[in-house]
Amino acid sequence: MQQLKRPVEQTDPPRSARETLPTMYDLPSDDPEPGLPDEYHYLWPHLLSATLQLTTYAADELFSVGDMNLYYDVDHPLLHKRPDWFAVVGVPRLYEGRDMRLSYVVWQERVNPFVVVELLSPGTEKEDLGQTERAPGTPPTKWEVYEQILRVPYYILFDRYTNNLRAFHLVGGHYQPLDLANQRIRIPEWQISLGVWQGVYEGIERLWLRWFDAEERLILSAEERAEQAEERAEQAEGQASQAEERANRFAERLRESGIDPNEV
Repeated sequence: MQQLKRPVEQTDPPRSARETLPTMYDLPSDDPEPGLPDEYHYLWPHLLSATLQLTTYAADELFSVGDMNLYYDVDHPLLHKRPDWFAVVGVPRLYEGRDMRLSYVVWQERVNPFVVVELLSPGTEKEDLGQTERAPGTPPTKWEVYEQILRVPYYILFDRYTNNLRAFHLVGGHYQPLDLANQRIRIPEWQISLGVWQGVYEGIERLWLRWFDAEERLILSAEERAEQAEERAEQAEGQASQAEERANRFAERLRESGIDPNEV
């Protein structure tokens, strides 16, 4: 197990906890569990982050990521979970405004995730759904960490094998299941919703999780917006070319009738 650096000695006046407690530079950023995410596990978090655009927060006040260590217990600083995807609002896009994060350390960031999304799999489904009991002396389960320790407002689970989407909202300190209409999860605080979308991403057509705006329109990534703009430009160019061709044919008919088109 990695050894943490010794706490910084206090001074008079005492230094802040932010200065003396472990930071992301001191904690492991790799995943000690065997196995690596498959391609779908790799792609969909990128799609979620690329299309998460909020009108209530500036782009540099939002951090989202997939498959990153999330450290939650300052008394046991090596304890962590590794959500498939999570998002935090009200923090700088870069750690302290300068570095890409190695991990997310809640006692340093001082803001907990607002949304966590997990992919269900046969091996983790019961734990993800809070259906397992923690054995004595073992770390808290995902459900316990998200609900009781971090108090994440929205906990979302997606089964890519059945395409079943489930969501829980923190109410009175406990998760309550949300009723989903048309496989869509509304997040009113963000004025957007998360839903299942059939389409092509990275050349692969299937059901994907996507963000939708307040008018239920698909939120596009920067790449998709650029492609859409290029398609519109090509369409406009084609329409202009067709209009010019029609004008030329009309002018030719006028000339065949002995009329100078420039005098019409």
